Amino acid sequence: MSTYNGEKFVAEQIESIQKQTFKDWNLIIRDDGSKDGTCEIADQFVSKDSRIRLIRAENVGVIKSFHELVKTHPADFYFFADQDDYWLPEKIEIVLTEAQKQDNDQPIMYYTDLKVTDKNLTVTSESMIRSQSDHANTQLVQELTENTVTGGASMINHALASLWQTTDDIIMHDWYLAVLASAVGKLVYIDQPTHLYRQHEANVLGARTLSKRMKKWLHPHLWFEKYWWLITASQKQAQKLLTENENLLTEQKQQLIEAYVGILNQPKAQRRQLLEQYNLRKNKSYHTKIFRTLIVTKFAYKGKNK
Repeated sequence: MSTYNGEKFVAEQIESIQKQTFKDWNLIIRDDGSKDGTCEIADQFVSKDSRIRLIRAENVGVIKSFHELVKTHPADFYFFADQDDYWLPEKIEIVLTEAQKQDNDQPIMYYTDLKVTDKNLTVTSESMIRSQSDHANTQLVQELTENTVTGGASMINHALASLWQTTDDIIMHDWYLAVLASAVGKLVYIDQPTHLYRQHEANVLGARTLSKRMKKWLHPHLWFEKYWWLITASQKQAQKLLTENENLLTEQKQQLIEAYVGILNQPKAQRRQLLEQYNLRKNKSYHTKIFRTLIVTKFAYKGKNK
C-alpha cells in the first residue's frame, strides 16, 4: 500500500485487509511523505499486528512509490492496495484460487471487477467494468488504447514484477503492468467484484462521473486536449515495451505495438489502413468512432507530426 495524506479512510482499508478470509499475508505500507495523521494511524496497526509494516519515505508519487515497494520486498504475489478503498472479505482468497490454476512461471496480472461507492461506501454501481468499460480487457490490442484494470483490484506474480524495470513514460502503474502482462505473458480477468472503490473529492483518478463529463462538454477544448494526451501518452507507454522488453515479444505483438506507436507519423491513407489492419479500437463503439476519427483526421492534434 502506498499512502499519502490518507487519514480519512486508511484505517478502514487496513481493517478490511485484516478481515480477509486468507490470513497468510504481509502488508507493507510505504507512506509517500504524508503531512497529516496517516502514519500515526498506520503505526497503531503496526503495534498490534506483526504482519503490517510502515515505511516513512519521501514524496515521489504513486507510480514510483509502488515500484519501490515491489522492487524492495520480493514476494510470490503482490496485491496493490489503495488507501481509500475497502476490500471485501474473500478478495485475496478469490484471486489466489484463480492463480493456482495458472502457470506462474510466466508473467501474469490478475484483476477483478469492483463495486463503485460514494465516500460513505454506499454502492452506486454494482460493476465498474460493465458500467464504465462495457467489458474487461485481456488482450494486448485492447489494453494498448484503453485500460480496464484498476490497481486496487489487481495482483501480479513475481515473474511479472521482475520485468517492471523503470517508471518512465508510465501513465499509471496498473495500466502499464496490464499492457506488459498482455504483451509478454497473460492478463487474467476474474468476473467478480472483490472490493469497494470509494469515490470522493481527493481521488487521484477515480471512476467517470457526470460532473467530470459535464466539465468536458462545457469546455470542449479540454476534452480534445485530454483525448490527445491519452493517445500520445499511451503510445509512449507502448514504446516502453519495445525499449525494455522487445526480446520477449512475439513478432506479431511487436508489429502491433510498432503500428500503434508510429501511426501518427503515417500519411492519412496509411493511418486508416493500420486502424483496420490491427483493429485498433476502444471498448465502446462510439468511443472507437471518436478515437479512429481523430487518428485519421488529426483534428485538434498539436503534436510534432501534425
